[in-house]
Amino acid sequence: MNAEHVMTRDVISIDPDATVLQAARLMLQHHISGLPVIDKDGNLVGVLSEGDFLRRRETKTERRRSRWLEFLMGPGRIAAEYSHSHGSKVSEVMTPEVQTVDEVTPIEDIVDLMERRRIKRVPVVCGGQVVGIVTRSNLMHAMVSLARVAQPAAKDDAAIRERLLAEIQKEQWAPAATANVVVHDGVVELWGVIVDERQREALKVAAENIPGVKVVIDHLVWIEPTTGLTIEPSDAALTH
Repeated sequence: MNAEHVMTRDVISIDPDATVLQAARLMLQHHISGLPVIDKDGNLVGVLSEGDFLRRRETKTERRRSRWLEFLMGPGRIAAEYSHSHGSKVSEVMTPEVQTVDEVTPIEDIVDLMERRRIKRVPVVCGGQVVGIVTRSNLMHAMVSLARVAQPAAKDDAAIRERLLAEIQKEQWAPAATANVVVHDGVVELWGVIVDERQREALKVAAENIPGVKVVIDHLVWIEPTTGLTIEPSDAALTH
């Protein structure tokens, strides 16, 4: 699945010469948290987000630092912060460095970009023009849509066991050598040894995601690798 399959095509944007107040009203009106900034020639010149309104003179939330710290930071950075908190035009407040993708960029790459850059939206550009935008909401919509396409349920217990064991074998975190699975009437029992308590939850999740599984019963024993301390599961925990 690529950007073109999940992006919003009707992009709401703002002109760099628009006022900050106009931009804020536009975002509130359309219930969005960010705006691409596009000039009169159709070029993407920046992006404006809710974060750009956190430190504003109107709300008296400008950054205030000691004289000593300001001296260490230098006048350039302090001046830039002043422009950002006091600027009246979008061009004075926006973030000019914009991360973009094209229509065929895989979703996996977009998610990776969002995580690395800590951003919530990525404009989609084709031929120098913005043709869409992918936001975190778009990715959530894709997740829900894909979840509706149910996988075929396993025909019998043996098929469930085979599918779960295959999943355990391919995951680096999974204790493939020390875990065992027993399945009867759609009930999955997890047996064996784990060396990290977080493996327990992950194994349960792997089992629950297999169509046809009714209940997961946890018999896993946690052995702390440093001390050798053994911790039994509490009353064979069940999940549905």
